[in-house]
Amino acid sequence: MMEQITSTANARVKEVLLLGEKSRYRRQTGLFTVEGRREIAACLAGGFDARTVYWCADIITEAEVHDLFAAASPAAAPEFVGISSSVYSRMAYRDSTEGLVAVFRSRERSLGDIVLADAEVPFVIVLESVEKPGNLGAILRTADASGAAAVIVCDPLTDLYNPNLIRASLGGVFTVPVAACSSGEAYEWLHSAGFQILTAQLQDSSPYYDIDFRKPSAVVFGTESTGLSRFWRERSDRKLLIPMLGKLDSLNVSASVAVLSYEAVRQKLSSK
Repeated sequence: MMEQITSTANARVKEVLLLGEKSRYRRQTGLFTVEGRREIAACLAGGFDARTVYWCADIITEAEVHDLFAAASPAAAPEFVGISSSVYSRMAYRDSTEGLVAVFRSRERSLGDIVLADAEVPFVIVLESVEKPGNLGAILRTADASGAAAVIVCDPLTDLYNPNLIRASLGGVFTVPVAACSSGEAYEWLHSAGFQILTAQLQDSSPYYDIDFRKPSAVVFGTESTGLSRFWRERSDRKLLIPMLGKLDSLNVSASVAVLSYEAVRQKLSSK
């Protein structure tokens, strides 16, 4: 008989809350949570294994739940646990997640996991010390939409399994090749793979539309508060900027990524 949880004091409920709130607990356990059909489907498609699936019968049927997980490997078949509406409200970060909260097993996401397609001209987004999960999530959505080859997060200040990041990316954190590493490791990987390294900065820069993106390119973005470190400024092949015609001198980093990503798309499409 399937287990049913009706008390918010249950130890399983406490575990889900800790996984959502504490990055240290996520690292210690090697687990993370995902809410919603779209995000869970993206996570499964990305090859992640679900350990436990919590579902609320007042919102979603058992058949719908099992259909969502039908493609999962039998060896990694999750445990399905029913929960009451009150337990679901306690577990879920938001109300519109369709009655599903799943616990997945995490894995290290390194540069070695990134496979570049031979037939494509790769465009890679590099982020230095990104701090806000919402910004990273928005960038991952852009990376997915624009077909970026990868997103490399250097010296990250937020972990890749932060529930706010997963939610903001709409599951893009699972559909886009993502690696977390040091700036030094990222530079060596990009340099050895023959990328031109471009830094987005205001000083000594050329307008972004004067840059040739029809060859392997990596654009490095710094934080909005402090910009890029000297490490990347000294190692860039070219520096680029987005012209600012208003009173303010800075776009949100996720907006800047979108502008440059689609310039790369435009150039690639126009050359075909």
